[in-house]
Amino acid sequence: MADTNQTPVPVGYVRNARGDFVPESRVREQDKLRDQVARDLSTEAIALNAAMKRFKEKALGDIADLVSIASERYGVQLGGKKGNVSIITYDGEFKVVRSFADRITFTEEMLAAKALVLECVQSWTDGANDHLVSVVQHYLSPGRNGQIRTADVLEMLRWEIDDDNWKQAMQAVKDSILICGTAVYVRVYQRDSNDQYQQITLDLAAV
Repeated sequence: MADTNQTPVPVGYVRNARGDFVPESRVREQDKLRDQVARDLSTEAIALNAAMKRFKEKALGDIADLVSIASERYGVQLGGKKGNVSIITYDGEFKVVRSFADRITFTEEMLAAKALVLECVQSWTDGANDHLVSVVQHYLSPGRNGQIRTADVLEMLRWEIDDDNWKQAMQAVKDSILICGTAVYVRVYQRDSNDQYQQITLDLAAV
């Protein structure tokens, strides 16, 4: 968020990344062009982010109202206050899903769990499992954001390996899992020509 307490930029100057005032005449045209493109895209992104927040708030509110109306009318819970709910248009073309998922993090026990997992893997036949060691290292190591990817850990827990030491190591991994909250998602789907529901992507990286 920008600092609204910054000193106003004098006429004929621009502010650089250090906060210094630089005469516009000393700024290269390429720097000006880069600044304009980055500023325009960022402004649009902020507006898009705000629109998506408004959409999510409206969607959750509308779905909650629908659940409340059904509950009052029939005396039953349609998914409950915090339950998963699917609502579909009368013609079946669109489906909106509200779902809840646990937010998962890992305690300091993950360090011990990782040591057990690697010790187990390395105790198996040398050579043939070099790749597996690398995979395990990747799955149980923090990424660029300093966090272990939950999806990778859950995938590893699904591996069916009939080995007592491995099972013990997987139990240690499970013990390191901590549920730290709940996330709510709204997903919208449209039915295609094959009567399959395809998600309408709201993820910038996937469109």
